[in-house]
Amino acid sequence: MVDCGSDSVHLNNLVGESAAMDSQRGIFLFFFFLVSLPSFLTQEVGPATIIVDGTSTIATNDDKFICATIDWWPHDKCNYNQCPWGNSSAMNLDLSHPVLAKAIQAFKPLRIRIGGSLQDRVLYDVGNLKFPCHPFIRMEDRLFGFSKGCLHMSRWDELYHLFNTTGAVLTFGLNALYGRHQIKKGVWGGAWDSSNAQDFIKYTISKGHRIDSWEFGNELSGSGVGASVDAELYGKDLINLKKIINKLYEKSTSKPALVAPGGFFDQKWYSQFLKVSGPGVVNVLTHHIYNLGAGVDPNLVKKILDPRHLSKISETFSNLKQTIDHDGPWASAWVGESGGAYNSGGRHVSNTFVNSFWYLDQLGMSSKYNTKVYCRQTLIGGNYGLLNKTTFVPNPDYYSALLWHRLMGKGVLLVGSSASSFLRTYAHCSKGREGMTLLLINLSNQTTYTIDVQNRKDMYLPARERNIKESFVLHSLKRSVAWVGNRASEEALSREEYHLTPKDGDIQSQTMVLNGFPLKLTEDGGIPTMEPVRVDVKSPIYVAPLSIAFIVFPNFDAPACV
Repeated sequence: MVDCGSDSVHLNNLVGESAAMDSQRGIFLFFFFLVSLPSFLTQEVGPATIIVDGTSTIATNDDKFICATIDWWPHDKCNYNQCPWGNSSAMNLDLSHPVLAKAIQAFKPLRIRIGGSLQDRVLYDVGNLKFPCHPFIRMEDRLFGFSKGCLHMSRWDELYHLFNTTGAVLTFGLNALYGRHQIKKGVWGGAWDSSNAQDFIKYTISKGHRIDSWEFGNELSGSGVGASVDAELYGKDLINLKKIINKLYEKSTSKPALVAPGGFFDQKWYSQFLKVSGPGVVNVLTHHIYNLGAGVDPNLVKKILDPRHLSKISETFSNLKQTIDHDGPWASAWVGESGGAYNSGGRHVSNTFVNSFWYLDQLGMSSKYNTKVYCRQTLIGGNYGLLNKTTFVPNPDYYSALLWHRLMGKGVLLVGSSASSFLRTYAHCSKGREGMTLLLINLSNQTTYTIDVQNRKDMYLPARERNIKESFVLHSLKRSVAWVGNRASEEALSREEYHLTPKDGDIQSQTMVLNGFPLKLTEDGGIPTMEPVRVDVKSPIYVAPLSIAFIVFPNFDAPACV
């Protein structure tokens, strides 16, 4: 990936030049769209030009970029006088609930990571396990306030059956503290005992359970969260684990990737463990993000709607990319866990419409820094679950994730905007077809943006040539679809729009509205069809205050996306 800083400045300069060249296009016919908009009389209107460069990509995602976690927390994991986990743990989740399977299947496929804080307290009931196989028990004097817990192989088989039947792609987080001991507060030392993990991997292979990747430990990097491990010791353990994986999968046609360290980014620690483990050991560098702070923070909504706060985390993405380029170019970057607000998320915030401003902005921002996978904490459980922990009904962020997965392709495009920082703009190649898709996030509570989208390729053409080219393209499109009839011709000259708003204008509503229609499960518990509206491709785009829009341009000339 190239550094897009200087290009972004140049592209934004082109926005200004374009506006001067085409000032006659600044007057638009205002119309009411199929979304619930407040009265225009009380709003500001902000004309904006967006220029997209489709000649090359600045970064790429994995096909299975969207990922969600299933955690280990039991029902009595509590924060701030609330216990928001219920039966959502990998140990006790109702795997037979019909909505759960349908919610996973809708992604075709969804990447799932099994992991979390108690990952390094999980024992596997297989082989020569030296401990009794008991569930997690609340014990305040133990790490994270719980005893060790044990995963029975019958439960593992049940979990895998769900993943297999729904087509999920699985990342499993292994216990990296097994055999170690605490040498001082928060610091663990001693050799990692690989025997239990090795027996578990052997069992998994013997049952034909396909694992995409094995992750080693959870939040042990830097100063750690609850526990930390020295970077040099951790790097040596990874060499050992890689040898185990290579040996156990030597007869397999595909070998799972090794993912590490699953913690918060600490540049010195990350660099050191990469130098110790060396080339080709770690395939993926994961880091965790909770950039909104504590779930109890009364300012969560304010932070989510503050573009300056949202942009702060870009430094972490940039620094991680530099670390990989310098110390581990053989590895790719993942966000292995991100829930916005830590300690189970924010009540009445993380499971509501407003959280999608943060979530989709994170997906867009991380993509620009060559992040291949982004794992949301959680699929179900806590206040930040994509699904309600009791009813399994999707929360707003579920639909945001699904739309991203269906519309935003792997190729990340450079985009410039004349709008204020309250309009967050991201562009990708469209998924599964030619063209380009824009993600527009309007954080303003009073400005409706009227947007003119232009192609950077055309910025270098004189006005007369651009008009000739535009006329020729439109004529060619009409001619190419004429045999289908007028309707096909209209569709060929249109774009697809998905406008997301909260029910009744309440940004803390748990119901998301798509193009004016509330999203809810079908009568048989299925995920609703999410259809766009089609709009004349030459008309301006309207993005209402505190709303989100995916705009698909099927005929956008983007050579990088062919």
